[in-house]
Amino acid sequence: MKVQLKPIQNEYQEQIVDLILNIQQKEFNVPITLEDQPDLLKIRNFYYEPGGCFLGAFIDEKLAGTIALVRFSKDAGAIRKMFVKKEYRGKEFGIAQQLLEELINFSRENGISDLYLGTVPILKAALRFYEKNNFKTIEQEELPKDFPLMKPDTVFCHLNLNPSR
Repeated sequence: MKVQLKPIQNEYQEQIVDLILNIQQKEFNVPITLEDQPDLLKIRNFYYEPGGCFLGAFIDEKLAGTIALVRFSKDAGAIRKMFVKKEYRGKEFGIAQQLLEELINFSRENGISDLYLGTVPILKAALRFYEKNNFKTIEQEELPKDFPLMKPDTVFCHLNLNPSR
């Protein structure tokens, strides 16, 4: 089974919304609606125009996972919308890892040196995944002042892509 990664926009809106809301609401009971996430209906404006991206992982032409980058300053971005369908999670598929590596490559190629993300405590496997990928948990007060905070997020992580500085 081959995984295809590609930049996606609103032509995949229905699949994107379906994938993300199902995981948030049904699987993890996160109290969030589509109305709370207007970015999902304006992918080009919200992600691409400021210099970020929105990537999809496809298996047999079906969306199996997403990851997005909101560029919020010259050299920093926020990871958003990292979701993989339940049946495609885990090392055997490696979709989350491929999506993250693709986003990190995009960030490096576009002069972004710091990646941040916010999540919720219930997503323990996600937190372990980020820690394995060298993200450090930080306090909310350590976030850059222009970090685009999402209402439900209470756990925050940071990855410096240029650890030599």
